[in-house]
Amino acid sequence: MGERADIFLSTFNRIEKEMKRQLGNPVNMSFSEAVRRLSKRRDNSIGGNENDLLQLAQLRNAIVHDQVADDFVIAEPNEWAVERIKKIEENLLRPERVLPRFGKKVTGFERNLPLVKIMKIITEKHFSQFPVYDSGKFMGLITLRTIGFYFAQVSLTGTINLKGLVAEDLLLANSKRVNFKFVSAATKVSEAKKMFQIEGTLEAILITKDGKSDGNLLGIIRPRDIYGQEKEQ
Repeated sequence: MGERADIFLSTFNRIEKEMKRQLGNPVNMSFSEAVRRLSKRRDNSIGGNENDLLQLAQLRNAIVHDQVADDFVIAEPNEWAVERIKKIEENLLRPERVLPRFGKKVTGFERNLPLVKIMKIITEKHFSQFPVYDSGKFMGLITLRTIGFYFAQVSLTGTINLKGLVAEDLLLANSKRVNFKFVSAATKVSEAKKMFQIEGTLEAILITKDGKSDGNLLGIIRPRDIYGQEKEQ
């Protein structure tokens, strides 16, 4: 058996052992069933690697069961398969956290910020998220979609007049729609990704040290921050 096959099999075995450990070490559970169960969990530890794992399992079976002799196998993993399974193991055993990857300076805004100023900030600084506070207490998140929804509502009653409107007015008009989540700095990136997949109204995930809404904002995640970087990679 070649060196790549040795590396592949030992890595595969460690992945399978860790997956079953996370599931409570069930007896007689197949690898594919373990993948299926973990992929449905909120803290999905295998990220978006379900299909790759199932394909790699087929390669593993071919190496083990189609071995002609002790020193010869029909299926030999290529370099991609070896690097891919090593990467999956790394993500499983040492999963990436939302910090430092999505750490950034996030500006908070007071509830009495005039809507005219919000529009100016959007135009000049290209901001698209506005966390709104009332003297340090988090009230809600204004996004471009929030603003568009508000304008659509108001336009039905006549001409839109921005004078006198403040950030809080947009939040009150959009009070039934929760478009944010708070997570702690230790949250897995795969868990944040899962949130966007299952919560259709979610526009941003806000990061604080302990996941509490009134803590200092340490970062923000938008869908394009996760999915855009995946495409780049």
